[in-house]
Amino acid sequence: MIKLKLGRVISDNTKPLTALSLGAPEREVARAIDHTILAPDATPEQIDGVCDEAVRHGFKSVCVHGGYIPRVARRLRGSTTVPCAVVGFPHGAGKASAKAFEAAEAVRDGAAEVDMVINIGALKAGDFATVYADVAAVVEAAAPADVKVILETVFLTDAQKVAGAHIAAEAGAKWVKTCTGFAGGGASAADVRLMWKTVRDRGVQVKASAGIRTFEKCKEMFEAGASRIGT
Repeated sequence: MIKLKLGRVISDNTKPLTALSLGAPEREVARAIDHTILAPDATPEQIDGVCDEAVRHGFKSVCVHGGYIPRVARRLRGSTTVPCAVVGFPHGAGKASAKAFEAAEAVRDGAAEVDMVINIGALKAGDFATVYADVAAVVEAAAPADVKVILETVFLTDAQKVAGAHIAAEAGAKWVKTCTGFAGGGASAADVRLMWKTVRDRGVQVKASAGIRTFEKCKEMFEAGASRIGT
């Protein structure tokens, strides 16, 4: 959960956030932020607080575990901020059918977006058929919600990051995302740039997530190719 006021996140710096738009105004930057609370000990009251912050600042979404989606959907009703559910989080090693069920339940409960964790072990092993089937199952189950695929870049070589991004795009995901924030490390500009170069011609966008707490870091990710930021 981000601990900075939006004014500090975007600062007084008026240099262009080139991947978002030249000279992006504060509102446009806010609409590129997914406000996230995924700690296992998060309380309902904390979930409500994150929802209220997101609405106040005009953030794009509030990202939570699926069990909280009904609560978040109620809290956000009437605002421009949407509920987002994580699936297969944080390890990505569950069965594709279980992930698909989790995604379908979340969308039924009000999720407008789904952030799924890719099958990291299968990707590292080069079992691309399993990785594709996993992502495709969630994309189909989550429709019409957009799916973001978390690669968990801290575990991957550059070649594996490229392969994961290609597979996610081929399977119908709308976004590829760097990290869960639960594996150590976080988003890097180099990874965002590599992912963006991989998917930019396929209508797929990049979300940078984990370890982004300041305007300068946010700006760095936008300039590398991200068009969404996870707090």
